[in-house]
Amino acid sequence: QVQLVESGGGLVQPGGSLRLSCAASGSRFSINAMGWYRQAPGKQRELVASITSGGSTNYADSVKGRFTISRDNAKNTVYLQMNSLKPEDTAVYYCNLRWAIVSRLWDLLDSWGQGTQVTVSS
Repeated sequence: QVQLVESGGGLVQPGGSLRLSCAASGSRFSINAMGWYRQAPGKQRELVASITSGGSTNYADSVKGRFTISRDNAKNTVYLQMNSLKPEDTAVYYCNLRWAIVSRLWDLLDSWGQGTQVTVSS
């Protein structure tokens, strides 16, 4: 089994910055991709950004140019640097891990973090 621990959420003023972190731990697992999703009240969960094991990234149009996703493979950790934050970025942010047990690399699994609240308000 794999566990995810998120950190870095909080309250910030419009135009401010926050950095989210998500660390994966477990044994005998291989990471395929990591990403961040968010869910605002009354809305569906949406992809914010993702990064593959090879380093390819994907961003929602609404955050392009403002958010940057990165990962530290040695630490099994993914980061989301959020700059120029807007009130519409307010949501619970969830870390997602797509992984497989090393003996079953064809069988991809998804795990989710507990969520961290990001509030952008003056």
